[in-house]
Order: sequence, then structure tokens, then C-alpha cells
Amino acid sequence: MKKATPCIRRGKLKVESLERAAETLKLLAHPQRLRLIEILERDKEVPVHTLVAETGFPQAVVSQHLNQLRRVGLLSAKRRGKEMLYTICDPRALSILNCICTHCSEGDFEHE
Repeated sequence: MKKATPCIRRGKLKVESLERAAETLKLLAHPQRLRLIEILERDKEVPVHTLVAETGFPQAVVSQHLNQLRRVGLLSAKRRGKEMLYTICDPRALSILNCICTHCSEGDFEHE
């Protein structure tokens, strides 16, 4: 068995940093938000109506999840006409998610 590489820096993190990390992990620990991030990673810049259509989630639910992810700095949004376009603005979150998803889903992907 391979020895795991430590992923937390040596030394003590400030309490504020630990609290931000916990809040971010809580937000990411939701299947609907993970689906939204998966789509955003694939398409890079996505309007809300596309996220609603692809997920089948109600528009209010999608907007609520997007706002929560924006609040912690994982997503950014810009307006183009009447549309709001969302993008992932912190690629470090994708690294975390890719590690977790790879660990939890060995070969368990849906094929379109």
C-alpha cells in the first residue's frame, strides 16, 4: 500500500482558516451543488437557465445554491443582458472535488 502524502501543511492553522475550510467543505458536501460544479467545470461559463435545464432542479433551488457558492468565493457571476453567467473562480476547489470524487466513485460514472 502506498504511503499517503500529507495534505495539510505542517504547523497550526489559525482558527479562522479552519472555520472557512469547514464552511467550504459543508457547502461542497451537497449532491445538487456538486452537480452544478460538475457542469460549470465542463462548460466553463454557464447561464442559470442552462443549469436549470441540465439538472432539472427548480430555478429557485439553482439560484440559492449558486449564491451560496458565490458567498464563499468558489464562483463568480457576471451579467450579460438579462442573463447571469456563472464560472468557477477558485480552481483549488476543483482539485479538492476531483480527489474526493475519484476516491468515492472508482469507475462509477454515468455514460451519456
